[in-house]
Amino acid sequence: MKGDASRDAPDESATVVLSQRVRPDRVDDYRRWQDRTTEAARGFPGFEGTEVYPPHAAGGEWVVVFRFARLAQLTAWLESPQRRALLDEGRSLFETPPTHEVLAGESSAQDMVTVVISHRVRAGRERDYSRWQEKIERAQERFPGYMGAESFEPVPGVQDNWVTVFRFDTRDHLDSWLNSETRQRLLEEGEHCVASFDVRKIGSSFSGWFRFGGDARAVLPPNWKQAMSVLLALYPTVMVLTLTVGDALRGARVPGYAAFFISNILSVSILTWVLMPLVNRVLGFWLVPAGTAPRRVHIVGTVAVLACYAALLVVFALTTHL
Repeated sequence: MKGDASRDAPDESATVVLSQRVRPDRVDDYRRWQDRTTEAARGFPGFEGTEVYPPHAAGGEWVVVFRFARLAQLTAWLESPQRRALLDEGRSLFETPPTHEVLAGESSAQDMVTVVISHRVRAGRERDYSRWQEKIERAQERFPGYMGAESFEPVPGVQDNWVTVFRFDTRDHLDSWLNSETRQRLLEEGEHCVASFDVRKIGSSFSGWFRFGGDARAVLPPNWKQAMSVLLALYPTVMVLTLTVGDALRGARVPGYAAFFISNILSVSILTWVLMPLVNRVLGFWLVPAGTAPRRVHIVGTVAVLACYAALLVVFALTTHL
């Protein structure tokens, strides 16, 4: 999809992606400040949601995504006295001034693994840039795990750069594309039309099941912790449903394909509204520990989850004949 921001922006949704390099000793202060920033944004018309992505490595950037229903509503928030006051208040939290990109069009910054690339295009090279970008998208389509891409033209008075957003289903597939000879050759080919560019990665495998402190603090755990937590809730859910609902549906002679579909509806619903919120509360100390948390917190949480796995296996081994 090509996002013609200058023509369609008033009628389309809008997203801003902010990159912030937080001082290592101020992470807890930053999280509290981000909570208040999101609460302030929530009070503005058109606010749809926020995602906060911690850095994947020490010293990396925090990425924050704000989504609004309309570009004008997003602009009103970005230029509001409330936000300016918060930025002034939080200035000491950052090593360098935060940067942001505004995307007018369909919001796409919440998928599996997303990359946001901001290009500063050389004057007079806009058509060459568009053709080059289309060539890149055709090459991406041939790589495993590719899920789609959008290109956004500059928004006059709001966003000067050209922005490309593309997604892959896993980080390994993304890295395969980013490190490929095909991409390196295309980057060299585009040097004549791009003056500079900036790349930001956003990723999560189970982000919809992990929310801490409500929408105001959507900080996500590492993917391996998310996977362990989902398995902890999913295994007993599937076992109990198989032994109860599954038996009842078979007794009622419900066709297997329909019974399987009903079981999936129930398991996803239970995970989303019952078990995953419970897991988040119980394991919150381990999933999103404070920035200064000692290493033993990560070890204790991991051992606790492994112990729960073992306990569940023992319980079902003693109580079932599967």
